[in-house]
Amino acid sequence: MSLRRVAVPAAVGAAAGAAYWFMMSPYSQAIGPFPYRGPDNRRTVALTFDDGPNEPYTSELADYLERERIPATFFQVGRAVQRHPDVTKRLVDAGHVVGLHGHTHEFTRYLRARSLAAELDQGMAAFAEVGLRPALYRPPWLLRIPALPGLLDQHGLRVISGEFCHLLEVAQPSPESIARQALRSTRSGSITIFHDGFDGKGGDRAATVAAVKLLVPRLREQGYDFTTVDHLLGLPAYQ
Repeated sequence: MSLRRVAVPAAVGAAAGAAYWFMMSPYSQAIGPFPYRGPDNRRTVALTFDDGPNEPYTSELADYLERERIPATFFQVGRAVQRHPDVTKRLVDAGHVVGLHGHTHEFTRYLRARSLAAELDQGMAAFAEVGLRPALYRPPWLLRIPALPGLLDQHGLRVISGEFCHLLEVAQPSPESIARQALRSTRSGSITIFHDGFDGKGGDRAATVAAVKLLVPRLREQGYDFTTVDHLLGLPAYQ
């Protein structure tokens, strides 16, 4: 095999890796501040849930968190909020924080400034229907483009990252696998990402619900307590 045949795929792979880090890594700060963890001065964790509301799983999580007196942060998709407005209202009434996670959760809608602006407009309008104006935003797939910071400023939003509980959690491996990996990666100030929905379209999230029920007592045994993202980072939850 020629050196050229080896070099071209290697260069393509390197470019793809760089693009992923720049636009989708939980940790990259290349397009402005993207907080993925809070202060490490106390053993506090923020549990976060993306892609909902999605029934019955969001309500099952809400039931469990209420019993355990744990506040959490839910980054919700606008069109899912429109399907389940009572679930979103219930979360807020129970002391959880709800943030914006786009409106359609369609990948191509977040690649261009014009369609991204429409996603933010429509998502905020969906939340306005239930009397909310979120101040926190997590991009679907954590996808950022250079236009994002300016668009968020226009909407009064602050962007939030986090660390995935398990890289394959969206595919629903066993609850034990999810909980074990989440426990292994948790540290003081962690913002842990779970999914109570799938792209704002629904989806079976029974393994995630079960994993949270396994994880919480293990974290408490290690001395952790729980808070919402706004309190962890010292940000407003709503406008």
